[in-house]
Amino acid sequence: MTAPAVPQRLAAPAPGWTDTVDVVVIGSGIAGLTAALRLREFGSVLVVTKDVVASGSTQWAQGGIAAALGPGDSPEDHLQDTLVAGAGLSDPAAVRALVTEGPEAVHDLIELGARFDTLAGGDLSLTREGGHHRNRIAHAGGDATGAEIERALVAAVKRADDIRLVEHALVLDLLLADDGAVAGVTLHVMGEGQLDGVGAIRSRAVVLASGGLGQLYAATTNPSVSTGDGMALALRAGAKVRDLEFIQFHPTVLWLGKSAKGQQPLVSEAVRGEGAFLVDHDGNRFMQGQHELADLAPRDVVAKAIMRQMLATGKDHMLLDARGFGDEKWRVRFPTILASCRSHGIDPVRELIPVAPACHYSSGGVWTDLHGQTSVPGLYACGEVACTGVHGANRLASNSLLEGLVFARRIAAALADDLPDLREPADDGRVPGLVNADVVPELQRVMTVGAGVIRSATGLADAGDRLGRLIEQPAGEPGTPSWEATNLVTVASALVAAGTAREESRGSHWREDHPDRDDTVWSGNLDLTLAGDGSSARPATAFVALKEASEGK
Repeated sequence: MTAPAVPQRLAAPAPGWTDTVDVVVIGSGIAGLTAALRLREFGSVLVVTKDVVASGSTQWAQGGIAAALGPGDSPEDHLQDTLVAGAGLSDPAAVRALVTEGPEAVHDLIELGARFDTLAGGDLSLTREGGHHRNRIAHAGGDATGAEIERALVAAVKRADDIRLVEHALVLDLLLADDGAVAGVTLHVMGEGQLDGVGAIRSRAVVLASGGLGQLYAATTNPSVSTGDGMALALRAGAKVRDLEFIQFHPTVLWLGKSAKGQQPLVSEAVRGEGAFLVDHDGNRFMQGQHELADLAPRDVVAKAIMRQMLATGKDHMLLDARGFGDEKWRVRFPTILASCRSHGIDPVRELIPVAPACHYSSGGVWTDLHGQTSVPGLYACGEVACTGVHGANRLASNSLLEGLVFARRIAAALADDLPDLREPADDGRVPGLVNADVVPELQRVMTVGAGVIRSATGLADAGDRLGRLIEQPAGEPGTPSWEATNLVTVASALVAAGTAREESRGSHWREDHPDRDDTVWSGNLDLTLAGDGSSARPATAFVALKEASEGK
């Protein structure tokens, strides 16, 4: 599959200053801050974040964090639910690490200061979400779990005077040694503090925890900073990305009208976990018979069912009925969602809530082993930017916060045992380039139409062609808007390549022209790398060998 040509590195001014630390952590969500707090025990740590420290996706997580914390539950039960949601592509070893280490990691988070909701006797209050057969979702502030976790982590980082924090900074590219290993990063600091403009940080390792890519699409639950920067940076450095075709569209995002763009309010799956249900415009419950869990089916099942109902009825949204909660339950359990709905003129206590799927989470990302090491020596990744093998073709609800927490701890443990030596950056022979910042609205439209919930060979091919034309537009001046646009085009090109290559429907990848799951040919993961000249994203050898072996049977 040939993708549009993309820059091999970002065009930017030469670094005007340099600094040196042991480890650079890119990102300040649950994954990045957990890694930083643990890494400081054996080396100097610098955390770089695009906005203020609390501005990433973690603070927006409503539902909670999943772990086997309650009576009658077990890591084995959690493992089975995760594997089922992953539709045959999750790595059982990675899932086992997640579910066995998860309960201790959550308790350590509580010890750090995170305050989860509890029952009258003091035990954690646990609920269910889609795909879970047990009550295992711990939550805080009713529906403000991410905000509480972020608060606790930020407070801990600010108490740690041995962690340096640089806000309002965009990491541009990796510095690479002669052998292709990490030697540091280049970054642009937007006039805050002592550092300003483009600089270089030399380091022994880099931990990528930069979050997701939701701004690829016209409607998303992700904040504006989620422009795929980490995945693009890793691709330009030669890293392998895996399962990028599996983009999870959250089924119940507040529908604000056809003209709504950018970050949209989420109506957490926990609302359905507490008994709400989906209906069409005639009041029919259409999830009955779709799955054994009905309205609590895995997210890909619910999103597809909503899209099918929208197509069948000609409507642009469906409806969520939570009127049975009553006023008190809405105020106590879901105060954030209640306020959000009312701010948009909807009273969920008395009215149906208009909802539609929107881009929510990337199940794939930069490939890592079980200790967070990527295919680039010295580069580690955790959180949404990474593909640890946990999620497979579809993330199980509330596993994302736990994955960031557990695998950040694993990275810290790995680096504690083997922190690489400081390497000398080599001359960078990669050809620089830049995409015009003005292409972003058209890019989002192209991706929504051609690589959204419903895909086909024709739609993906058209998306690839249009992305190529966007790349060809004259570039503007280097700066955050054009750097973000270049990152978005880079990741979009890889995603379209992956979606085109996988000719089946599985998990959150739905191909109209290949509507069935095909385990004969497509039971493996799809890896992509950026070609040396930036001209293509191609399946890596492991996937090609698997496909050839399957065809040869």
